[in-house]
Amino acid sequence: MASPLKLCMLSGSFEYDSEESLTIFRDYVARDYPVRTTLIVYQNEDDDQSLKPVDDADVLLVFTRRLNTGGEELERFKAYCAAGKPVVGVRTASHAFQNWLDFDKEVLGGSYAMHWDHGPEARVRFELAAAGHPLLTGVSEFNSAGSLYRNTPIADDASLLMSAAAAEHDEPVTWTRLHRGGRIFYTSIGHQEDFREPNFLRLLA
Repeated sequence: MASPLKLCMLSGSFEYDSEESLTIFRDYVARDYPVRTTLIVYQNEDDDQSLKPVDDADVLLVFTRRLNTGGEELERFKAYCAAGKPVVGVRTASHAFQNWLDFDKEVLGGSYAMHWDHGPEARVRFELAAAGHPLLTGVSEFNSAGSLYRNTPIADDASLLMSAAAAEHDEPVTWTRLHRGGRIFYTSIGHQEDFREPNFLRLLA
């Protein structure tokens, strides 16, 4: 019997109640997948959490926002990425650490430039070229309550899976790429209400 996948999740996106949202996701994957999760929770932007569990993680999920992490712990995070290990980025992961904003461009393959004003719900749709992609198996199109992030353009080597439109704006919201051989998945979706949407939980899983 295969060992459970070791999933390490970083919570530190306070505007989006990431601790509550990632707890919902942790319970979701625990029901259906052979996964052992470690949830590291930052209490504020200056909290100095140990990232030692990252060293042994099979996959790292990042849902933080402008944390002031530096020194040894930031270097530990960078070393994980440099080793070409899998990373999942959720919403504010595009600006996860204030002392390494290039994480977005270098690892996730994005170009975060703030967000459009909050308006009507965004309709999340599949890209035609992504039809049949395994990450979309069992996932239907859905609406997201969060404002659209400005993420155009994404990296040339990224594979766009989903876009979303709200009002007159249209943006990429979900893509994958390889970074040093490691698989990367990023989505700018991640409002509190999105974690109550079964299709989003399935996509993230």
